[in-house]
Amino acid sequence: MTDWTSADIPSQDGKTAIITGATGGLGFETALALAGAGATVVLTGRNDAKGRQAIDKIRGQFANAKLSYETLDLASLASVADFATRFAATHASLDLLINNAGVMALPKRQTTADGFEMQFGINYLGHYALTARLLPLLRRGHQPRVVNLSSLAHRSGAIDFDDLQGAKSYNPFKAYCQSKLAMLIFALELQRRSNAGGWGLMSNAAHPGFARTDLMANGPGTGGLMGLFGKILQPFASHSAAAGALPTLFAATSPNAEAAGYYGPNGFYEMKGPPAPAKIMPRAKDAAVNARLWDISAALTGVSFDQVAAAA
Repeated sequence: MTDWTSADIPSQDGKTAIITGATGGLGFETALALAGAGATVVLTGRNDAKGRQAIDKIRGQFANAKLSYETLDLASLASVADFATRFAATHASLDLLINNAGVMALPKRQTTADGFEMQFGINYLGHYALTARLLPLLRRGHQPRVVNLSSLAHRSGAIDFDDLQGAKSYNPFKAYCQSKLAMLIFALELQRRSNAGGWGLMSNAAHPGFARTDLMANGPGTGGLMGLFGKILQPFASHSAAAGALPTLFAATSPNAEAAGYYGPNGFYEMKGPPAPAKIMPRAKDAAVNARLWDISAALTGVSFDQVAAAA
């Protein structure tokens, strides 16, 4: 795994991948690398103009890339359901789902179309519902994998079952850390449930370290202590979005990636460097918490993995 790069991605010819939040940042770099490796890549996002620009930009590097763009708003369960229905109408199977999209530390509490706190809704619940709805196609895929984007922030996270939506007390970073812990828990619990149910999935997770993307600018911005902290650290502790996408690409494609694995940069505090196994905090492995979060997520989203699997 030492110095693993995008050049080490095995051929993805014949595989179909969906990437959420693929019009910029980590998602775009992931789409670019997979397209270059021969995969059929479906980029998703909320901005159709940015989607078209991303397609053109990838084709500028790989003229024969097999690409398409589809509208998907993870802040709307109706949009998630509509996307899954459209995709199923044109595809018999799915090999790779990369749950990448996210928002970070929104200064003021906002809610999704379904009334969820925005970070918990987009970063986690939307992906939970999307994965469940795509489960039948994943089960028909070739060695299907699901990769969830977590974060170093999961280390400071806790699942607050008494106030999951931050309705009683909202703190931007508490909500962000909770959502990223939830994504890691989701990856681990999905693998456990797949093993128990015979779904045939490889579920794992990745984080980008300190990658230079628009995520912070679109969330907490460049002001305040977080902005100052970022400015101080960036010159020596950060890496590019392309480098930040490598742990995701490793989790998604490497024959050495493991089920229920977690990958991030191998440098100081996992902030930058080539992919390597990442530290998982003990709270992400709490079986009781993980099962409770899974059941609550099914109730909140109205989508049950077990029911979808039974109906497939």
